[in-house]
Amino acid sequence: MRAAARRLTRRLGRRGALLTLKGVIAAGYGSGQVVQPTGDRQGLKLLLKLWPLEVWGWVWITAGVIALVCAWLPQRRDWPGFLAVWLVSVPWAMAYLVAWWPLGESPRGWVVALIFGAFGAVCLVAIGWDEPPARSEPPRET
Repeated sequence: MRAAARRLTRRLGRRGALLTLKGVIAAGYGSGQVVQPTGDRQGLKLLLKLWPLEVWGWVWITAGVIALVCAWLPQRRDWPGFLAVWLVSVPWAMAYLVAWWPLGESPRGWVVALIFGAFGAVCLVAIGWDEPPARSEPPRET
């Protein structure tokens, strides 16, 4: 069982592991918006003019699924997953930022904008990372 887990971990790699986490978070967040939407929509007024919250929830779920699928692709072919998560987080960060300033509708909008912005920005950083070279480990004695 451990050997199978090690093989899976090696196949997934660090980039894939990050995409898996980002995908689970994005899909989970989107599911939350579809099943039980957030009560405080103060910072989302601009986005809700474009689409209802349920549609945005499905956009988050779609980005999460893309990330989860791309997590298993080889390095340099996994970029759509990073891009999908970044693209879904940008409108949310910008909506909260604009709701804070200049509109002044959401006094803590800058905090939420920072969280969504950082969530997406990690993908922009990681998309350029290379997987570390495989290291050869000496066989373990049993």
